[in-house]
Amino acid sequence: MLVKFNSSTSGQIMMFAPAARQLLEILHKDCTARGVITSEQLPEAIERLRRAVAGGGSNGTLPPQAGTPAQDDDSNDDRRADGPPIGLAQRAFPLIELLEWTRKEDGYILWEAAKDF
Repeated sequence: MLVKFNSSTSGQIMMFAPAARQLLEILHKDCTARGVITSEQLPEAIERLRRAVAGGGSNGTLPPQAGTPAQDDDSNDDRRADGPPIGLAQRAFPLIELLEWTRKEDGYILWEAAKDF
């Protein structure tokens, strides 16, 4: 499932629900189908994400998905990992950028998903 983050002033980004959940939990937001980060909450949200990235979060990566093989196996190339796991900093950077641009123009962020996640 995709989650769309829409800025009232600066554009939109989308990410998969597990990554969005990880970032919204850092911001102490409920992972509901719709939500908002108000203009008053933007500075604290930016700071929380920056601290989490600097501290590495909970090992800095999302947990592996169910059904993912524990080790690479050449017999099934379709299920092999494409590379190293994506870290928290890589997941958070687009949202931090969107939050900063929105804060500069005194806007707000809305997120939307098909259902609670």
